[in-house]
Amino acid sequence: MLHSSPIGSGDTRSHWSTSHRSPHFVISPCREEVTRMAVEQSSDGVRAEKGVDSGLHLWEVLWSPAHRGSHAVVGVSNANCPLQASGYNALLGGDAQSWGWELGTNQLWHAGQSLGRYPEVNTKTQHMGGGRPDSGLKMPGSAVQIPEQVLLVLDTDAGTLGYVVDGCFLGWAFQDLPLGVKLFPAVSSVRGGAIIRLCYLSSTTRDPPALMALCSLTIRRSLGPQRKNLTNTLPLPPVLQQYLLPNQ
Repeated sequence: MLHSSPIGSGDTRSHWSTSHRSPHFVISPCREEVTRMAVEQSSDGVRAEKGVDSGLHLWEVLWSPAHRGSHAVVGVSNANCPLQASGYNALLGGDAQSWGWELGTNQLWHAGQSLGRYPEVNTKTQHMGGGRPDSGLKMPGSAVQIPEQVLLVLDTDAGTLGYVVDGCFLGWAFQDLPLGVKLFPAVSSVRGGAIIRLCYLSSTTRDPPALMALCSLTIRRSLGPQRKNLTNTLPLPPVLQQYLLPNQ
């Protein structure tokens, strides 16, 4: 999925919801970025505009470690998750309607309970590019420092949610998510000035990919990023040139 053609800018699956958010979150004009206001004694959440209930989906969340503070949580929720509460807590995962990973402590939260640290101690993570497992994210005792970019991997057909950090899939954090229910990427924060961006990257179904799609992907990868927009210069019929364009 990481090698798929990028989703075009402005896709509504990259938008934060203007209505399903705490009043303490301000949404940018492009709707792909939210900023939490400097409000004390409040835990605030926001979810994406579009939810999904089938297929395997990948989102990117950009959240600078310098702007997280305590209780910075990334995960998913259904349409009924509360998005504001008094005090400072892990709002996402604070009830049965949401599932969240607290980035600072690495704790998983659901139904108001901590489910332990993620990834587990001495977990071997699989690099998304293939090859041998990467042991660089082992945790001897302290929490892993999570970088700015976190990828959400949501398989709504299997009811599982996992995360990718530094190109490594950390394994499934949550299982037994409800099937046939729309789930939305979501975050919660208590830090004033926190800026969080959302970008929808790609999706796939559980069915095997079509041979034509695999051929197109192989050709675009061979061209590389430098020449991906030069398909109209290839010695091919126009219909094939068009097929090699991203998102075709």
